[in-house]
Amino acid sequence: MFETIYIIDAFTNQLFSGNPAAVLVLEFWPNEDWMQKIAMENNLSETAFVVKEGKDYRIRWFTPTVEVDLCGHATLAAAFVLKNDCGETRDYFQFLSRSGILPVSIENDIIYLNFPTYLEFQKNENINPNQLLPILGKAPIEIWEGKDTIFLYSSSSDLDALEPDFSKLSEIPTNRGYIALWINELGDDKKSDYEFRFFGPGMGIPEDPATGSAHCCLTPFVSKRLQKKTFKSHQKSKRGAEFYIEDQGDRVSIGGNSILYLKGEVAKATN
Repeated sequence: MFETIYIIDAFTNQLFSGNPAAVLVLEFWPNEDWMQKIAMENNLSETAFVVKEGKDYRIRWFTPTVEVDLCGHATLAAAFVLKNDCGETRDYFQFLSRSGILPVSIENDIIYLNFPTYLEFQKNENINPNQLLPILGKAPIEIWEGKDTIFLYSSSSDLDALEPDFSKLSEIPTNRGYIALWINELGDDKKSDYEFRFFGPGMGIPEDPATGSAHCCLTPFVSKRLQKKTFKSHQKSKRGAEFYIEDQGDRVSIGGNSILYLKGEVAKATN
C-alpha cells in the first residue's frame, strides 16, 4: 500500500526555482518516527504532513532532522496540493498547527498565508560585526536579535558576497535561524523592497532557498524602517524566490505562487 507524495516548487511560478517542499495528505496521523524518516529520505528543507480535521486541516512540518514549529513554503505547497489535487473548492480555508491557526486565501492564482509576526527585536551590542567577517565572508553593519537573528547589510551586492562557514555560524546563539538582510531604503530598485538570505544550520538547513516564515520577523522589522505596510521581497538564494507581503500588525500576509514538480507514491507507514 502507498501514500501519494507531491513535490512542489513554492514561492515561484517557474520549475527549478523557489523552494521545493514535499507534501503528504493523509487520512490519519502515522507515528512520528515514520514522518521523520520520510523527511530524512526526501532530504528537502521541509516535508509537510496534512490530515483533515472537520472543515480544517492540521499540518506538521519536518526537516531532515527535526520537527519545526512553522514553515512558510511547505504550507504554501500544502495549500497548492489541497486546492489542485485533493478536491478543496474553497478559496479560504485554514490550517491548524503548533503555531496556531494559519488562514489561507487564494486570489488570482496567488496563495496568501496568514502567519503570526514576531515583533520583539533587540540590537546586539555584545558582538562586534567585524567578528563575523571570517564566519560570513562579509561583516554586517548591525546585528539584531528576535525570533531569528538578523544581519543587516548596506547593499544588495553584500548578500551575494556571503560565503558562510556553517559550523562556526551555528555556534552563534539564535532563537531559530539567521537572516542576512538588505533593505531598499532609497527605493532605487522597484523590483524589491528588501532582499535576504536565510541560514538554518541548527535545523539541518544550511541555506534555505525560499523561507516564507522569515517574514514573520522581517515584516515588522522592515515596516518600521520603511514606514509602509505592503512590500515585494526577493530571496537571493541560488534558486531565487518572490514574495508579496502585507504587514497586518500582529499578523503578516505572505503571498506567492507554486508549481508542481513531481507526484508519486511512498510506502505506507507500518505501525
